[in-house]
Amino acid sequence: MNEPVSQAKRSRAAMLVLLFSIAAIVLVVDQFTKFLAVSLLEDRPPVPVIGTLAGFNFYRNPGAAFGLGSSVTWVFPLIAIGVFAAILVLSRKLGSRSWAIGLGLLLGGLFGNLVDRLFREPGFLHGAVVDFIDLSLFMCNVADIAISAAAVTLVIVSLKGIELDGSTSTRVKKDSHD
Repeated sequence: MNEPVSQAKRSRAAMLVLLFSIAAIVLVVDQFTKFLAVSLLEDRPPVPVIGTLAGFNFYRNPGAAFGLGSSVTWVFPLIAIGVFAAILVLSRKLGSRSWAIGLGLLLGGLFGNLVDRLFREPGFLHGAVVDFIDLSLFMCNVADIAISAAAVTLVIVSLKGIELDGSTSTRVKKDSHD
């Protein structure tokens, strides 16, 4: 009887290692690429990569997506901290590799932009996020890409009926037999 419990604990521990490893990798890559952007792109003209479709262009974004909410920047760190707390609570039941990947991407992306909000100009809780990837319709960074990838991953996992603990939802099981 102890064997399944210890196997479940080992599996959960492996999922937590996966989640936090992905988050750490995203955070490091995001902050390193932002360091490069500040060093190489700030106060310089845009660098086209694929004509006008994509390139590199330095921008300090005081708001959220598309610059929205620039007058209430203090809200974004609070949201990130709330999501972090939710991920910690959810991770206690984590048993799915797909969920671990999605939550790890989300956590890493949130922390990447949170670091900017806390420590970049103009000051604590009001820092502007460094965006430098110009995709013609919008500007982003590695953290934003990770958050978007997390959203896609978690939607797909949910649509497949995979629960946080790795089980398959009864709704999907029932639908698959019809």
